[in-house]
Amino acid sequence: MTGTYLIKAAIFDLDGVITKTALVHSSAWREMFNDYLRYREKHYAEPFREFTHSDDYLPYVDGLPRYKGIVSFLESRGINIPWGDPSDAPDRETICGLGNKKNAYFNRILDRDGVEVYKSTVDLVIELKASGIRTGVASSSKNCESVLTAAGLTGLFETMVDGIVSARLGLKGKPEPDIFVTACNNLGADPGQSVVFEDAVSGVQAGRNGNFGLVVGIAREGNQQDLLNGGADIVVEDLSDLGGLAGLQVRFLQKNAL
Repeated sequence: MTGTYLIKAAIFDLDGVITKTALVHSSAWREMFNDYLRYREKHYAEPFREFTHSDDYLPYVDGLPRYKGIVSFLESRGINIPWGDPSDAPDRETICGLGNKKNAYFNRILDRDGVEVYKSTVDLVIELKASGIRTGVASSSKNCESVLTAAGLTGLFETMVDGIVSARLGLKGKPEPDIFVTACNNLGADPGQSVVFEDAVSGVQAGRNGNFGLVVGIAREGNQQDLLNGGADIVVEDLSDLGGLAGLQVRFLQKNAL
């Protein structure tokens, strides 16, 4: 049964919000970058310093489009390599080559281990849809569709704006708001009447930059303060903490008191 709500649409990030793939991505990034850093140690006599989840993945890679994440991390290490071309083989020493190698690692892990979902997120999406609130997924990942398929969630969202759509439309990646705003446009909703759900700092920054009515940060990594500093209006450890649609509506009203 539908009701009357100020919230017209809800846009969800994928990895770490809907599906438990953030650690799969982190593992794929770690394997790829550590292979490359060992290559640089051997060929350029650079001391090997391990790529780690907390020191490197979270601040430099998490939430960014694949190639942008590579540039971000390499810049943090003072490494500059050619951009290359998206068709580059995974063994090419280019930004695109490294990105394609990371994607191969990701798909290998996904095929081997499958994907789990956050039940609290799925429950909230179902409740939103039952109340007439439109739902979409917006992700930097080019693997969005395959992950949703593996999780059995392809029919849950009305629109999907992922890395493939972004490349086709020339959308800027997070922290720019393009993918979230495009998802809203696809649903016929205004960002000011919509909610963004994100677990990455770059994602909450995108929600803030898009002037969304409410930006909900999900602190899967104990990074509550970083998400608040990045632009989240509220931060929870899990979406079950919201108290369903009723709790979400209260927080939306508190943020947008008329």
